[in-house]
Amino acid sequence: MNNLGWYLSGFADGEGSFCVYFSPRSRMTLGWEVRPSFSVGQNTSRPEVLNLFLQYFKCGSLRANKGDNTVKFEIRSLRPLLDIVIPHFRKYPVLSSKAKEFEKFVAICNLLSQSSHLTEAGFKKIVDLAFEMNGLGARRYSKQYILDNLKMKI
Repeated sequence: MNNLGWYLSGFADGEGSFCVYFSPRSRMTLGWEVRPSFSVGQNTSRPEVLNLFLQYFKCGSLRANKGDNTVKFEIRSLRPLLDIVIPHFRKYPVLSSKAKEFEKFVAICNLLSQSSHLTEAGFKKIVDLAFEMNGLGARRYSKQYILDNLKMKI
């Protein structure tokens, strides 16, 4: 299929997400782990396209969520995000407003690859960018809580 790249980008434009998660971790320099993620979800009765993502990207995993009867294809490792996912979406860009979120996601991944998350200024920049993304998405921790609890011990 010579149009598979465009097909997958179009599908991700509607059903995918570029996200950055924050989790408290005492072993981390500033007390927080930063986890970028690219994912695409689908109802469990139609997982075929998610298998296409898995075959095409040659990385990531499929994960079932029995609570809402969905399956998610997800890539959470920085290196494949930088080396595979970002170049794919540069070549086959999303066409909706998700393109702006993608650009922030790219900036965050680049900051992480430069170890900027290990400095207070770099970490704050990542938090600012991440909270400009996915405006309607639910987050476990507020931006203010994360920033107020840098170097926290859990």
